[in-house]
Amino acid sequence: MTPTRTKPVIGLAGGIGAGKSTVARILGSLGAAIIDSDRLSHEELASTDVITTLRSWWGDTILTAAGDVDRAKVAAIVFNDHAELSRLEALLYPRIRRRQQAMLQSFGDDVSVKAIVLDSPKLYEAGLDELCDTVMFVEADHAVRVRRVCETRGWTEEELRRRENLFKPLDQKRANADHAIVNHSNIEVLRTHVKEVFLAALASFAKA
Repeated sequence: MTPTRTKPVIGLAGGIGAGKSTVARILGSLGAAIIDSDRLSHEELASTDVITTLRSWWGDTILTAAGDVDRAKVAAIVFNDHAELSRLEALLYPRIRRRQQAMLQSFGDDVSVKAIVLDSPKLYEAGLDELCDTVMFVEADHAVRVRRVCETRGWTEEELRRRENLFKPLDQKRANADHAIVNHSNIEVLRTHVKEVFLAALASFAKA
């Protein structure tokens, strides 16, 4: 924790389909500002210079008819070739990290913000956990997560496994986190648990 930090940074980790975005929305309703790494990634993919670079790598086939990046086509490339995934991450991660740092500073200066949440699929893989005062691990049963990604993303169970194999093991992430948030039940039960952990994080930071 840096000497000038005035509010806690909370990291969100968990498996695909566990409900990190839902937890982030609850934290937002409690007064936290959310840094959504997925959204930043999508915005960077829409930038002109990134599109130019991707076209030089993979050609116009990765573009939609409107000239935007077709994320599904890019995903089909990078999630089947680790070298291509690494190349894409090397392009996007520094850009995303700069924006995250700027948002951390901006939210840190905003007196209306109680805490800052880093919602990132690769919180541990990208070393973002080092910026956090506490990490919440959002978990749900494998069957629940499979059902969710089938309904919301059209994935199969095999596709979920294939993508998660590119991340650190979930049990390792859970062990490294400060709190586990179980997202099996109804939204009110989840909200109550998240609020308890949020208030504990605020109190712990105030005492530090």
